[in-house]
Amino acid sequence: MNQQERILIYGRLGKNPELKYTLKQEPICFLAVAEQIEGDEKPKWHNVVVWGKQAEQCSVYLKKGIPVFVRGRNQTRDYTNNEGQQKEYTEFKADMIGFTFS
Repeated sequence: MNQQERILIYGRLGKNPELKYTLKQEPICFLAVAEQIEGDEKPKWHNVVVWGKQAEQCSVYLKKGIPVFVRGRNQTRDYTNNEGQQKEYTEFKADMIGFTFS
């Protein structure tokens, strides 16, 4: 697992949060955040993972289109797909989510 320095992203949710629970009943929430970077035509998409109580709160308060800021780290994982090929997947592991009600 490769981790980088803490970074901050600001964008809008591209879909409603998806809350799940692990086998140990730990809450985990998946977010898709579109960050508009100055000078780029298309937004940069981030797959964001939130754990614990904050994950449950995200699933209650956040909805598609809401602007959010996320602090955390990019995390890259290696895996083998069904065809036996080595693949790499990067997600953003959040340690803090912020939003405002408009």
